Order: sequence, then C-alpha cells, then structure tokens
Amino acid sequence: MDTTPPAPFVEAFRTLEDPRRPGRTLAHNLHEILTIALCAAIGGANDWVAVETFGRAKIGWFRRFLPLVHGIPSHDTFGRVFAHLKPAAFQACFGQWIADVCGKLGRAHIAIDGKRLAGSEDAGAGVTALHLVSAWATDARLSLGQVAVDDKSNEITAIPKLLELIEISGALVSIDAMGCQKEIATTIRAEGGDYLLAVKDNQPHLRADLGLCLITPWSRSSRRVRGTGLPRRRRLGVGRNCGNVGC
Repeated sequence: MDTTPPAPFVEAFRTLEDPRRPGRTLAHNLHEILTIALCAAIGGANDWVAVETFGRAKIGWFRRFLPLVHGIPSHDTFGRVFAHLKPAAFQACFGQWIADVCGKLGRAHIAIDGKRLAGSEDAGAGVTALHLVSAWATDARLSLGQVAVDDKSNEITAIPKLLELIEISGALVSIDAMGCQKEIATTIRAEGGDYLLAVKDNQPHLRADLGLCLITPWSRSSRRVRGTGLPRRRRLGVGRNCGNVGC
C-alpha cells in the first residue's frame, strides 16, 4: 500500500471550470463550495438546505482550511452552481481524486454492479427509472465511479465506459453474469487487472465447458453461512486443467 498522502481535494478540481459569469465579483470561491458540499454529503446531507445547515454548524472547523470571507454559501448558491457544472468534467475531476485516495488505501477488489435508483421514475412526466452501473472498492469502502445505462441499452454497453473511468491495475474486478463478455474480460486484462465473472445460462457454451472442466480433479471446500434467512451451505471449488476454457 502506498503510504504517501493523497493530493488535496482542491488539487483534483483545479481544471474544473467555474460556471458563473466571468468578471463578476463572487462572494464564494468555487473550491469552498465544492469542499463544503463534499463534507456535507459525507455527513449525510441529501439536499442543498441540509448542505447549508451542515456548513453553518461546522463553520469553525471549515475556517481552519478555507477562508470563508463571506461565510457559508446559501442553499440557493449551492444549487445554482452545481446545476450549471458540466457533469462529465466534474465526474472526471472527482474520479481523479477518488482514484488517488483509493490508490493510497488499496483497491484489491473492485465490485461492479448495476442498480435501479429508487424514486427516480416519474411516470407522469414520462421519465423512466435511472439505472446506474457502479464500481465499488470493497476494501476502501468507496465508490470509484458510476455510469448511467442508456434507456435503449443495457449494462453490457455501460460497463466498458465505466472501466475507462477507473484505475483497475492490480485489482480483482468482479461482475455478475451480465458482464461475462469477451470484450469486457479483454479490457480488464489489458488494463492490468484480473477478473472474476459469474457464469449463468446467458453463456450456455461457456457454462458447459466449465462443467466438463470441473469433472476433473478440483479442490473443494464447504461451509455453513448465515444471512438474513435460513442458514445455507456454500460449496466452493477451484478447477484445474481449465486452460482451454474462456468466455
């Protein structure tokens, strides 16, 4: 694990363009707004009023490292600034910072999964639910990035876009059966990572090949696990002589 400290948060956002009109006298620096919003979000704030409230409650702490000449921005200021930021540019800067942090903490395992965002659907307005594919660094317990799935597409096309945004060198990337595709596996290996892909009936030939592989001698282990329901027994196996099997 790299023990050097990560770059300051504001350094990763140096290239992010301030969307406010150039030449105007601005009461609040963009980096102040970004820093307060980030800390508030980590603290559980889920709207701009909560972000402002958090900032005012912690203003003494914030002034240890932020000038805050004009105090904490209003919730309207937070909302206006974030509404006009370029999403792709913000994501690139944020991803750079997260990648640096995770590089120091370690990212031995990255889990990629897709989820539908609850409450994002508006049937009256004809808006379908937002479906996101996210990358989660399990050891660091941090989200490395996420990509929205296009309405006319699926996770298979979104996963490669997500892999382009994150650093996977030296990491084990696990994906469910939807991501068990040759192109995705090739991309992970090309970027210096390893993959753990689920195989189900969506890959019938591969599943059949694995079945033949596991007929040969293989290491087995079994243990009982308890979840939210009844105890279950999981059987794990490591196949040998599977060199000709590939997705």
